[in-house]
Amino acid sequence: MIPMPALTRADAVARRRLIDVHSTTVELDLTRGAVVFGTTTVIRFACTEPGAATFVDVKPSVLRLARLNGRELDPEALADGRLPLDGLEGENELLIEADMAYSHTGEGMHRFTDPADGEVYVYTQAFLDDGPRIFAAFDQPDLKSVHRVGVTAPEEWTVVGNSLLTQRQGGHWEFAPTPPISSYLLCVVAGPLHSVVSEHDGIPLGLHCRRSLAPYLDADAAEILETTRQSFDHYHRIFEHRYPFDSYDQCFVPEFNAGAMENPGCVTFRDEFVFRSAVTDNQREVRAMVVAHEMAHMWFGDLVTMRWWDDLWLNESFAEYLGHQTIAEATRFTGVWTGFSCSRKAWGYDADQRPSTHPVAPLDVADSAAALQNFDGISYSKGASLLRQLAAFLGEEAFLKGLNDHFRRHAFGNATLDDLLESLSGATDRDVRAWADSWLRTTGVDTLRVDGDGIRHTSADGVLRPHRITAGSYERSVDGRLIAGPRIPLELPGRPFTPWHEPGAAERDLLLLNDTDLGFVKIRFDERSWQTVSASLAELPDPLARAVVWNAARDLVRDAELDPAEYLELVARHLPGEESAHIVESVLGYTRTTVADCYLAPERRVDGLAVVAGVCRALLRRTEGGPDSTGLRLLAVRGLIGAAYTPVEIAELQQWLAEDTVPGGPVLDPELRWQLLARLCVLGAAGPEDVDAELVRDPSATGEQGAARCRASLPDDAAKEAAWQLLFHSDASNHIIAATAQGLWQPEQAALLGDRPVRYFDVVAGAGARRGPAVARLLGHQAFPEYAALPGTLAAAEECLGRDDLTAATRRALEDQVDDLRRSLRVRGAAK
Repeated sequence: MIPMPALTRADAVARRRLIDVHSTTVELDLTRGAVVFGTTTVIRFACTEPGAATFVDVKPSVLRLARLNGRELDPEALADGRLPLDGLEGENELLIEADMAYSHTGEGMHRFTDPADGEVYVYTQAFLDDGPRIFAAFDQPDLKSVHRVGVTAPEEWTVVGNSLLTQRQGGHWEFAPTPPISSYLLCVVAGPLHSVVSEHDGIPLGLHCRRSLAPYLDADAAEILETTRQSFDHYHRIFEHRYPFDSYDQCFVPEFNAGAMENPGCVTFRDEFVFRSAVTDNQREVRAMVVAHEMAHMWFGDLVTMRWWDDLWLNESFAEYLGHQTIAEATRFTGVWTGFSCSRKAWGYDADQRPSTHPVAPLDVADSAAALQNFDGISYSKGASLLRQLAAFLGEEAFLKGLNDHFRRHAFGNATLDDLLESLSGATDRDVRAWADSWLRTTGVDTLRVDGDGIRHTSADGVLRPHRITAGSYERSVDGRLIAGPRIPLELPGRPFTPWHEPGAAERDLLLLNDTDLGFVKIRFDERSWQTVSASLAELPDPLARAVVWNAARDLVRDAELDPAEYLELVARHLPGEESAHIVESVLGYTRTTVADCYLAPERRVDGLAVVAGVCRALLRRTEGGPDSTGLRLLAVRGLIGAAYTPVEIAELQQWLAEDTVPGGPVLDPELRWQLLARLCVLGAAGPEDVDAELVRDPSATGEQGAARCRASLPDDAAKEAAWQLLFHSDASNHIIAATAQGLWQPEQAALLGDRPVRYFDVVAGAGARRGPAVARLLGHQAFPEYAALPGTLAAAEECLGRDDLTAATRRALEDQVDDLRRSLRVRGAAK
């Protein structure tokens, strides 16, 4: 892929002043072979300054014809994905005919051949600036257009688009015109799809996946459709504007980079959400949340779209908040905010403590490449946390009144932060703009610390933001049990010290700040409270309060304020009896991948593995013989596989694999078999022939990824070199890249890997530039040698960051990973 200049905000503003798009007609021909597809685009638009010039965005393999108002344009004028348009009239018609290249990186028109049956599938991802790889467009959010789409494809295929099918003749499909939408939201999914159709409240519903996943979609269709119906009902209760499009298809597509994409009427999801193997209830909850998240986008993002990417949070923060709130209120997953605290919120905290942090609502995003880097823990997790806080601050009635006014004013148009604040301000007498200035325009995480007779307040950026939270108070009874006392409301105005107003608060055995997790803030304990936590964390009755404590402990380790060994003691003492699968999954994952692999000195790493294994064995004993409704037993099996290290544990895994079951259950399904085999490969207890045999047993796309992960994990120099070549010098698909990256770096193989962690920084920039942003992010994050927390690795990383030829995606990924590397070195240096 040849990198192309990003669209700047200045260029977008100038073009928006000049033109207004009436309609866009797109014809796609998917019958031209495996390399390119045909596209014909007709754009009708007005110009406010006849005689002026602008440009259209198009990124073809071959530009065959360009005609403006009947006048042919020179295809050779196309440069950097822009075709100049001069001599504009008051009303204009632009015709573009081109061959476009299929993608294998999840960008543009992605083409996939299913290894299970050889069937071919395609889907579009026009997000941000990839639309012009599919069709010609004035590709910016505030140039909305009615879109009419036609598709020519093999007759045996099914084609799904943003709107209802109006006509089909043989191998040609035509779809109804959409309401005005931004070009990045246009979507087509095609192939020999398996479909489940339904209807709810007058809205046609469809679920679609590739044929090889048909039995798995059929098994879960009732649950997915129930979540869909419950979410629609909830949004129709709280929003005055009904769902604004004519149908709602949910397409589960292969090798998808994100979790999902909110194309109106044609939402695309990664097809890992069609579960082939046993899953925990956490995973079902996440899928439900993503369904509700994407549906929220139908209002926030599709009905009303940000004017420019600096207001990305108007899309993602709202969808993230509403997705969780809807699932909590409308489905059986009432504990979803505990899951948010354990996983998504930690993502936001981490992001806001890195050099790459940015305001939730930045004042300026210079271009689309910079915008792409802001799809992160700030725009999703922190933004959702702040909206949850804002809803509590205003009250639900005023909050929803403001949102509905926002929709009335800007339906099928574009809006900014100021537009939203105007609507919210009209619904309340609270100072919404002051709140926004304090929270949406600043960066960094505040810290609240219990300190004697009050609460000490600090922040990384020196700005002390106001907090309206509660503190849980706990005391020990005469028989030693931990008893919850009254919850203490706290109004913290942003001063360095706020005294307790609750009589006797300072004498409580445990004061837990932010115990309902409403605030976006780090907390610290006084000595007495920490002693209580160390001894009695598991006794806290509320799982959300326990999640807050575990997050605080995690943060103490990250900040080198708590020795990793003490954290391991906390895990060993309190996790075996934990009932919340959210907490078990989060704490086990952090302990295994971050504490053991990155924070413990290499010679002490086995201590972390032993703690994980011990907890998992205790969980297996607890759950033996009973139903595993939440998935605790499955989490324990996964954790035990990942922590296996000793000869006895290796033999145990080999026995499980041979017998195709874990004693007492579960039976090994494809996911567990591949995970188990990968661990045996790392430890030298399985070889290439075992990988080949497993791939014969499971020749699916997931099987191919499992095999790639296993081959890269083998403790053999030839295997490592093959993985290296695939990552940095091949054209492998995005998912094979990800799987190989997960297998390459293994702390147990540090000697074998040699100087590859340092050499990584010599090749990652070039590979990222050649393959494009999606693969660059994979190489910068998943292929980063995070286990190699050594001064030499850090020196090579910082030298790499000093280069001036890094793409925006590579630079951002490396900045984040290098910050984590520095943190690992600090934690190791501070450990006893």
